[in-house]
Amino acid sequence: MFIPIPQAARIDRAEAAMCSGVARLRADGLVLPVAGGAAVFAGNGSPLNKVIGLAFEGQLDPAELDAVEAAFRQRNEPVRVELCTLTEPHIAKTLNDRGYILHGFENVLGLAPAEVALPPAANGIRVAPATSDAELRHWIDISVTAFTQLDGTGSVVDDALDRGLLEKVLVEMTSAPGFRRYLAWVDGTPVGAASLRIDGTLAQVCGAGTLPEARGRGVQKALLRQRLQEASQEGCDLAVVTTAPGSRSQENVMRRGFALLYARAVMIKSWE
Repeated sequence: MFIPIPQAARIDRAEAAMCSGVARLRADGLVLPVAGGAAVFAGNGSPLNKVIGLAFEGQLDPAELDAVEAAFRQRNEPVRVELCTLTEPHIAKTLNDRGYILHGFENVLGLAPAEVALPPAANGIRVAPATSDAELRHWIDISVTAFTQLDGTGSVVDDALDRGLLEKVLVEMTSAPGFRRYLAWVDGTPVGAASLRIDGTLAQVCGAGTLPEARGRGVQKALLRQRLQEASQEGCDLAVVTTAPGSRSQENVMRRGFALLYARAVMIKSWE
């Protein structure tokens, strides 16, 4: 699938809107404009703290970046820039000259929901929205457990995060507008969790995880099928997912029809 730069900008700005929605729910949250994108602070140590969607038109205003760096430094938080590799090469050089260090990469993959046909869920697997308080607790527990027990393949851009912090972030995310949460049940027991956010006609297939003891049984496939089906029904022309390069997650979604659209370079400026 070929992705033109305006489409990449659309995807990154949807990511900015998602993170900004969480930050605006917090008393200490901060959202600053920068080069057509946004700098988001959602609490110290949050994985949602990032600068995303910037410089698709080739311009990076030093004054805007100065303001972002000053705000993050005041909060003793590194500045993490997720830079689309389709932007002008001089943007990365400018960041490097300002002290940003390449930390890793992440891949953005996509497909047209209406063009994919996934088989029905395997026998014994049921996927349903997580709406009650008890279901939300299951959703958080499974998501955190799955994230902290990764598959061990490929590189992971994020450093290890504390379980308590992850739970806090997930609670905040579930309170932000636009998120839909799903649980996968096997023989009456919740074993998988996933989420979806729809931004206009763009479907963001957000995090999904399966408890280690239930992996390899088709849970991820069932969760993906449910979300793509809903995205198609609501008229989305593109569904996207972000993975670590070379990870099992990337392998799984590519097997389901997702194609690599572009990568993001993750560049970090610390205050040590």
